[in-house]
Amino acid sequence: MPRLVMKFGGTSVADLERIRNVARHVKREVDAGYQVAVVVSAMAGKTNELVGWCREASTIHDAREYDAVVASGEQVTSGLLAIVLQGMGLPARSWQGWQIPIETSGAHGAARIEAIDGARIAKHFDERNEVAVIAGFQGVHAPTGRIATLGRGGSDTSAVALAGALGAERCDIYTDVDGVYTTDPRIVAKARRLDRVSYEEMLEMASLGAKVLQVRSVEVAMVHNVPTYVRSSFDDPAAPNPGTLICGEEEIVEQQTVTGIAYSRDEAQITLRRVADKPGVAASIFVPLAEANINVDMIIQVVSRDSSTTDITFTVPAGDYERAKGLLEEHRSVIEYESLQGETDVVKVSAIGVGMRSHAGVAAKAFKALSDKGINIRAITTSEIKFSVLIEEAYTELAVRTLHALYGLDKA
Repeated sequence: MPRLVMKFGGTSVADLERIRNVARHVKREVDAGYQVAVVVSAMAGKTNELVGWCREASTIHDAREYDAVVASGEQVTSGLLAIVLQGMGLPARSWQGWQIPIETSGAHGAARIEAIDGARIAKHFDERNEVAVIAGFQGVHAPTGRIATLGRGGSDTSAVALAGALGAERCDIYTDVDGVYTTDPRIVAKARRLDRVSYEEMLEMASLGAKVLQVRSVEVAMVHNVPTYVRSSFDDPAAPNPGTLICGEEEIVEQQTVTGIAYSRDEAQITLRRVADKPGVAASIFVPLAEANINVDMIIQVVSRDSSTTDITFTVPAGDYERAKGLLEEHRSVIEYESLQGETDVVKVSAIGVGMRSHAGVAAKAFKALSDKGINIRAITTSEIKFSVLIEEAYTELAVRTLHALYGLDKA
């Protein structure tokens, strides 16, 4: 029998009535002849509550015990869904990550999946015809036997990795939206749901601000070539919409130059003025930041008229802004900069599309369009299939609407 992995996020399992709705989606696929594994998140708001309890217990706490606490949310959901499925006459049992096992690294709170053995679940499929209901977001660090969590959105990664391990036909990620859109529908009313998006495009969109899928889950889907659908759990279980398929580029017949517009408000800009322009200065800035696990994105260097000093501007996640400033001030004597300036009222707006590979001047059109709207670009980064601009946060919606219209994304 073909196998299918279904994943349901926190809003989809927020209460018992929604869990019953999830069960109806699962029953539809079982009735269609699939062996089904379901990966569930904690009920909406539960993880935040558990995290709050850990912080209230102690501001400095053992990361291993933190994982033991926050992983319990998914355990509750998996057990409840298994009970509901059993009440509908479907054989089902719940699984925790360590029971499968899903083996992870030892980076508690942000672990990475290292291996999954799907043999036990497959055996239950074949011998007992059971629906496997799996607690997402968690695994086990084999050398210590401790529960380890995968970070925010980790249930997506659990589901896609499990689909690869089970040889599933596909992985369906159910959320509170019915697919991947050309941009945020809250900003652009004419945003359209995409039928298909390539792994590479989705990877860029997820990393550049689109919240539909966790970045790591897209990486796993691409590496293991797992066809992944984004669908809505709030559709009628008897006749759900098809959603958006994340797949290989070769499976997309017609490619637009630009597929989507993403934006991220989680940005902060730092500028170091009059830095000595000499070999090793960039390393003295960015190595300490890297060692502190602070990701640097956009980098601009402007050399002074006398060529002896330079201004260096770059961006970091807004949550790391104060920490980055502190590190740079600690290393001021080594870096030898005159002053440090920073801003948090900035946003990164990006255009993504594999069609950019074969079209010249895509970014240039955007720069002119933004200029015509009076939007100043502070920094630019590009890759083969995307470009990003850093602008003032006040112009976010105008910039997104401008680029969405510029590339014809609001046309059916």
